[in-house]
Amino acid sequence: MNNQTIDKLRSMRLGAMARLHLQHVEQNRLEGMTCDEYLALLTDHQWEDRENNKTERLLKQASFRQNANLADINYSAERNLDRNMFARLGTLDFVSRKENIIICGASGTGKSYLCQALGHQACLSGIKTLYTITARLFKKLKLSKVDGTYLKELEKLTKMELLILDDFGLQAFDNQDRETLMDIIDDRHGKKSTMISSQIPVSAWYEIIGGEGTIADAILDRIVNSSHRIDLKGESLRKGILKQE
Repeated sequence: MNNQTIDKLRSMRLGAMARLHLQHVEQNRLEGMTCDEYLALLTDHQWEDRENNKTERLLKQASFRQNANLADINYSAERNLDRNMFARLGTLDFVSRKENIIICGASGTGKSYLCQALGHQACLSGIKTLYTITARLFKKLKLSKVDGTYLKELEKLTKMELLILDDFGLQAFDNQDRETLMDIIDDRHGKKSTMISSQIPVSAWYEIIGGEGTIADAILDRIVNSSHRIDLKGESLRKGILKQE
């Protein structure tokens, strides 16, 4: 009877429940619990297993370069990073409100780490997230225009509840890049959250995007107006690591 029950659990893709039930049967640990308590135990175990698997899938899909987390954020005064403000962002309410985040600062000030820490927290909360270097994404989308998969790739981006564009503006935008950026931002505006990090201050983005002024205006209007802004200061954190070594 127990073997049949375990087989049926497995066939219904309730593997975690089946494994735990088998352990209890083999170790004769069924006594001392009511039927309700035992059912709750098996159900909770299955639920936790699925949630863990979901988190692992989301983290793998996000493609983070660093294992960043909120607990390790450096709030030293010279960084100009407000602890209370960033803690509010860490609640991820900005995602539910479809708001954006812009993080600017010189090279090595920790922009990428902050982005990935928030992205990691989003994955733990079941939020579909994608982290990407902006130039690499544009290169990939250029190739997709050649092989006819551009719209499919855009749709994948649109499904992401949080899209993180790191190192924004390091390379000059050509006409295709501007059109691609407009497509991405327009599809997500008011629907999904976008996080952008850049060494270039927002005041210079208009010139970097270039092209016809109307396109740059439209892009910046959609990105900047609904965004939380963080401007990091101080020396490169990498320099501090090198000094310690």
